[in-house]
Amino acid sequence: MSHANLPATQTAPDDTPRVRAPYRLQWEAAQDAWVLLYPEGMIKLNRSAGEIMQRCDGERSVQAIVTELEQAFQTTGLQADVLAFVDMARAQRWLDITPVVPA
Repeated sequence: MSHANLPATQTAPDDTPRVRAPYRLQWEAAQDAWVLLYPEGMIKLNRSAGEIMQRCDGERSVQAIVTELEQAFQTTGLQADVLAFVDMARAQRWLDITPVVPA
């Protein structure tokens, strides 16, 4: 796939995602899941989404999140899935992205 055909909002591996205000990520024991809380309600995340979202702290790049998840779950090849989730979460306005600025 040519990068020229990618939408402008496509997340890059070096981008740094963080949970966007007014959302707040929290573990809910009653739900046995990570949830995104916001003034009008709550979004219950599945396990994969929770694992990714809890690492979206504005400090880790997407690539660092991928590396951490691959180590934690002793697997490889998660980059495409993590990037797809981050793109979806951006579209839902759950995440803000800090792009890497070329030097």
